[in-house]
Amino acid sequence: MGLIEGKKGEDEAADYLKNIGYEILSKNFRSKFGEIDIIAKNGCTIVFVEVKMRKNKRFGSGYESVSRSKIEKLLKTANYFLSLQKSDFLYRFDVISIDDGKICHIENAFQI
Repeated sequence: MGLIEGKKGEDEAADYLKNIGYEILSKNFRSKFGEIDIIAKNGCTIVFVEVKMRKNKRFGSGYESVSRSKIEKLLKTANYFLSLQKSDFLYRFDVISIDDGKICHIENAFQI
């Protein structure tokens, strides 16, 4: 997937989250550890969102492509983001998979 398709998927995911009441705090948050596609707030919970987009399921669903090494980078980057905040927040990790134009939102996709 190219940069344009990746940005399109992230924009679509952000719009979806806004439509269901989430507040977008950051897109493409970067640290020396990695990048988080979307950081949002849902009530009192910070939600770190990995977005995966697939044109078809020939290579599996988007959420199936979140590797162990990607999860480790997300955890380190999320910890860095949380260290910059002035208060403690509840948080979780979601995956939004856009497969063949259909959005699948997996809350609590993985645990720490």
